[in-house]
Amino acid sequence: MTIAFVNGVPATPAVWTPLINELPEALRRRVVLLGPPAFGAPVPPGFNATFDEYRDWLVDELSRLDSPVDLVGQSLGGGFVLEVAMTRPDLIRSWVSDTVGGYEPDYTWHEIAKVWQTPGDGERNVEQLFSGDASERAARMVEWGIPEPTAGEVALEQGQEMGKAILSLYRSVPQQVLLERGRDLPAAAARPGLVPIPTEDFSVGSTALRRRAAGRAGAHAAELDGIGHWWMLDDPARAARMLIDFWNIL
Repeated sequence: MTIAFVNGVPATPAVWTPLINELPEALRRRVVLLGPPAFGAPVPPGFNATFDEYRDWLVDELSRLDSPVDLVGQSLGGGFVLEVAMTRPDLIRSWVSDTVGGYEPDYTWHEIAKVWQTPGDGERNVEQLFSGDASERAARMVEWGIPEPTAGEVALEQGQEMGKAILSLYRSVPQQVLLERGRDLPAAAARPGLVPIPTEDFSVGSTALRRRAAGRAGAHAAELDGIGHWWMLDDPARAARMLIDFWNIL
């Protein structure tokens, strides 16, 4: 079996390192890091960084792997994971996503997403976010909740290309598109799923909303009390135990 980790925005695969270090050696040998284009991997020619293109990118990456995959995603990386679970369950053994709440009909985008989706405001925001040198960007990532040394590692790969991809990605998934995708959420039950619910993450809906979405997806739900959006960094040991417990019941 292969374990594939997919990071989200505005991060790189470095966000998974502390959690992976908490896994037993036998599991660490199975790990593959799938950094999306502009978020840990180069942007291919002709790639426009839309939500559908990221889904197709992940399908292509998984198709190259030889063994069934336990797929883990965080933030919008979790959205790409859900899209695979709903449309190509043949490529995976199981899935983990913390963004399942975004597929509920009463979910609304968080405030920074709304800024990125707004022409002009979005451009100004990403220009400020990725300005300066790596140390300045790392300081902003710390403010966002990414601790050092991970913040510094992420900052090294941030820049205009990532900012451009963020704007295109978020603008390709307006509220109406989320609503339409959410109608297909029950299809994710084709493979065993797990929904981490960090209680201090307010970007993906209430705890109740996420539990409801997990139920519609036929997935287990695991509350992570007292930690937030970057749950794999807030408490890597606890996050690793959560994943191991899930994989052990498959």
